[in-house]
Amino acid sequence: MVTIIDVARAAGVAPSTVSYVLSGKRSISPQTRRAVEQSIRKLGYHPHAGARSLATSRTNVLALVAPLREDLTVMDFVAAVATAARNHDQDLLLLTKDEGPAALRRVISSAIADALIVMEVEAADPRVPTLLALDRPVVLIGAPDQPVDLSSVDLDFAAAGGRCVEHLADLGHRSIAMVGPAPSVYQRGISSAGRFLSGLTDAAQAHGVVAKARPCAHNYDAVRACLDALLATEPTGLVVNNEAVLPTVLAELHRRGLRVPDDISVVAVCSDSAATSGAVPLTTVPIPTVELGELAVEMIIRQLGRDAQPETRLLAPRLTPRASTALRS
Repeated sequence: MVTIIDVARAAGVAPSTVSYVLSGKRSISPQTRRAVEQSIRKLGYHPHAGARSLATSRTNVLALVAPLREDLTVMDFVAAVATAARNHDQDLLLLTKDEGPAALRRVISSAIADALIVMEVEAADPRVPTLLALDRPVVLIGAPDQPVDLSSVDLDFAAAGGRCVEHLADLGHRSIAMVGPAPSVYQRGISSAGRFLSGLTDAAQAHGVVAKARPCAHNYDAVRACLDALLATEPTGLVVNNEAVLPTVLAELHRRGLRVPDDISVVAVCSDSAATSGAVPLTTVPIPTVELGELAVEMIIRQLGRDAQPETRLLAPRLTPRASTALRS
């Protein structure tokens, strides 16, 4: 293992000089700094995490509070945050056990993480008072219904719901249906689900479109029952805001003899890779997981630098038309 002494010897300086370059506690001449940095890169030196923590009162660890479930979007977020953290020389601690505020206090009191990124935010999230009281930077991926003094970043789900309706209305559809997230998502008051439904409903009213929506659990019987109820209203457009059941929905439409887009147009909220993996490329509003993960980490890094005020960023939705939507004849 390369040590600080090895770096000092290669750079022709004292070990203490290398330490000052790493910590920034003393002014070092540009020439000496370059020599030390070149030796660090050449030898592949990495400071010992424990020693670095003692010297700087930082762990260089970010904690990500994420739900543990079979959801590809959640894992996309985890990967995006982990990649962005690594690009900022930060490690990632993944917290998956749903213990609410108690778990957050435990992590911070143990000093194992410098900051928290919290996913799956509820409309009236019970963790917010605890997060506000913590002496650590916090960023929410998601937004409570009422403004709070915490930074947050999310897709503008209300605008996303509206954009789906606008696209179908522009194609002449006047009756649409929505396959929504599982009932438990609405029961927990997950903010994104409520905002999407609200945006869809408001846009339907504004465009003179009849819109029906139902939640859908992640199993075949639930999908079949959901489509039974929705298709009874004879919609010509279908919005699927539930990526987990999207393949089953498409298979069930095919089983019922409904052709996409000839008989029914489909807009999905899903990744672009999922949209283009089937026989009919789907019109989509993707959730920008990579951009949201990068922004969340950037917000945390600015807060760690003590030069940032709480901010809220809602990203505008991007709809990509593909072969699953067509003019209503």
